[in-house]
Amino acid sequence: MALSPIRSSSFSSSAIVALAVLLLLTGTSSANLSKNFYSKTCPNVFNTVKSVVKSAVVREPRIGASIVRLFFHDCFVQGCDGSILLDDTPTFQGEKTAAANNNSVRGFEVIDAIKSEVEKICPGVVSCADILDLASRDSVVLLGGPFWKVRLGRRDSRTANFTAANTGVIPPPTSNLTNLITRFRDQGLSARDMVALSGAHTFGKARCTSFRDRIYNQTNIDRTFALARQRRCPRTNGTGDNNLANLDFRTPNHFDNNYFKNLLIKRGLLNSDQVLFNGGSTDSLVRTYSQNNKAFDTDFVKAMIRMGDIKPLTGSQGEIRKNCRRVN
Repeated sequence: MALSPIRSSSFSSSAIVALAVLLLLTGTSSANLSKNFYSKTCPNVFNTVKSVVKSAVVREPRIGASIVRLFFHDCFVQGCDGSILLDDTPTFQGEKTAAANNNSVRGFEVIDAIKSEVEKICPGVVSCADILDLASRDSVVLLGGPFWKVRLGRRDSRTANFTAANTGVIPPPTSNLTNLITRFRDQGLSARDMVALSGAHTFGKARCTSFRDRIYNQTNIDRTFALARQRRCPRTNGTGDNNLANLDFRTPNHFDNNYFKNLLIKRGLLNSDQVLFNGGSTDSLVRTYSQNNKAFDTDFVKAMIRMGDIKPLTGSQGEIRKNCRRVN
């Protein structure tokens, strides 16, 4: 009988050790990311990425917002692994045709162009996942936003997850505040991160299908603002579905805090925008960002870095794709 407690104690100690090892391994992948990852293997990657992004943004400022959104949609499905970039094939289903992405996400050609240029100077070294993160940062900077050093060292997935992309892990534009907080928390991001990242709607456009219900049926919207959007977005489904409106009506091609100022006067374009300032728990933070652009920039940078840390593949995991649209 005296041996029983000893066995129990031994088992508990082993379990604790095993749990500690598991917890250590859980953070290993993101811990392997480094701001200096390519300092020796591809030091010119930064100028190369920026050059291509700059040309694309000069041609079409909206593409900067599209690239940031592409990064967000990639990270939320199975981590920041470039899976969203993979094309469908007869034997492979990617994520591009999932409900959250189909006829919506864009910017793939810019990532292709960057990859082509990077491969010329450093073949087989820089992942598509890292290129997407760098291109997102450069898009923000080129359109007036803050600079930050990107943590690098991700590898590319050999898989995609259509089911996850198609079943709500990416919050839809109809989301309420609870859903937004929950979806971001599921990715290890706080409500503060969520509000800051929502500020990326300071640039870019949305399709009529994303805001039709809001401008015709909701009451927490400025009437003049709603009527102006109705001119380009008919009430009837199937009519003008792809017509576009600016997410930020003040400075649609500039990264600033006007998005939050718009919410204070009920001029958020999407339901998922206006719920951030609608008598809920995030009202005070929206007000802070509307009054303090530096506070918004600081929190946005922190949130982008945290989002970039979501389940990266590192070390010998995954691969470095030669072509971002298909596995090697």
